[in-house]
Amino acid sequence: MNDKIKVLVTGATGYIGGRLVPRLVEKGYFVRCMARDASRISDRWQGAETIAGDVLQPESLQAVLEDIDIAYYLIHSMSAGEDSFGELDIQAARNFSTAAKNCGVKRIIYLGGLGAEKNELSPHLASRQKTGEILKEAGVPVTEFRAGMIVGSGSLSFEMVRYLTERVPIMITPKWVRTKTQPIAVRNVLQYLIGSIEKPETADKTFEIGGTDVLSYGDLMTQYGQIRGLKRIMIHVPLLTPRLSSYWVDFVTPIPSSIARPLIEGLKTELICNDDAVRNYFDFELFDYQTAVKLALERERKNEIETIWSGAISSINPKNINSLDLSVKEGMIIEKREIVINSNPKNVFETVSKVGGKHGWYANFLWQMRGLLDRFVGGVGMRRGRRDPDNLLVGDPLDFWRVEAIEQNRLIRLRAEMKLPGRAWLQFNISEIGDGKSKLTQTAFYEPKGLFGLLYWYSIYFLHGYIFGGMIKSFKEKAELLSA
Repeated sequence: MNDKIKVLVTGATGYIGGRLVPRLVEKGYFVRCMARDASRISDRWQGAETIAGDVLQPESLQAVLEDIDIAYYLIHSMSAGEDSFGELDIQAARNFSTAAKNCGVKRIIYLGGLGAEKNELSPHLASRQKTGEILKEAGVPVTEFRAGMIVGSGSLSFEMVRYLTERVPIMITPKWVRTKTQPIAVRNVLQYLIGSIEKPETADKTFEIGGTDVLSYGDLMTQYGQIRGLKRIMIHVPLLTPRLSSYWVDFVTPIPSSIARPLIEGLKTELICNDDAVRNYFDFELFDYQTAVKLALERERKNEIETIWSGAISSINPKNINSLDLSVKEGMIIEKREIVINSNPKNVFETVSKVGGKHGWYANFLWQMRGLLDRFVGGVGMRRGRRDPDNLLVGDPLDFWRVEAIEQNRLIRLRAEMKLPGRAWLQFNISEIGDGKSKLTQTAFYEPKGLFGLLYWYSIYFLHGYIFGGMIKSFKEKAELLSA
């Protein structure tokens, strides 16, 4: 067991960070996880310390970086919006590198993006590489890994390929579908990131990492289809711009156009490794694309998806919604329903925690219609589903909600992320009342914004009795069946 090296993981709520933490803990490192809202991950990994910190608030980083030997920088601001993520990335990296230097951090390990500097990089890719440069400015040695498409259950790029292939039998494909890329399995990415801790000789070096195959994005979809037994036809056209492509991706996949567009703009550049120097330091087996896909699909089949791309809100997104203080506030509309259930709190909690995703909602057709309306006005819609069909973690996306708080067998609170003229929460409280019975309290909180917010609430209020009233009765029936 290694009890000497102290490791910080930033971006611990994200796709890579959420997988990195338990593996570092398993190897015996002291692991500290940083998040803007540390409560989201406080109970997620036994053996890891959690701490609140914000890379846009330099004063918060002193406590975060105190006594840390190695810091993983896994932060980017893509979800902050197309016009601002580059500027925020630079500011955040500069704050972090300066604080790391002042706190005596020995090394920063950073996961950036592939792309030859001689090529015209998209703003997103240029920002990822600029971030690596900024992290080095203060003088802390940096190990930088540059990766292209990461193949794993729930990864952003892989999910785009997966949904397009699964849902569209005949694809009108733009020019970027013919661009070459070198995908890498998420397992290999984690091997590089973890292995570099014990390799001080990798400090002050930049490595390009990829799998064994160089393929076009069309090849990625074709091979995915072959694995799934799906025949797909592609018709190439030169007319679809990244903006139009992003709208199509928005329509077909769970990825909103605001995230799809910078991602697609980066696909115009070949993302392949031009330097294999990394293999002089690491000798583990690299997976080919088809093996990586099969591993990802097997994870999904077994409901063993650890993290998904939508599970994180950018750590440097100033538009994040703060958690609600659920004390009574002027202007807050509170709609509460209670029901006695002939079952214990454990069964009630289990029933409520399975809502949404493939399980659906009570009056699911109406929820789907609300999701379509949300997508029409640029929201996330109902497309995100769930990370796991049966279990929830704080921070998980849940259709167009996000899990904000969980207390085992006592409470689940969801925060609305659909487009609304205000802010909304849906909370479930469970209490034991004796004789094997429980009380379930279902509360909708709505904080309207202006007159339009009030008009919105009351215009749909006539549906609440059916939807929310039926929902709580449905939970009662399902929980009591578990006790039967």
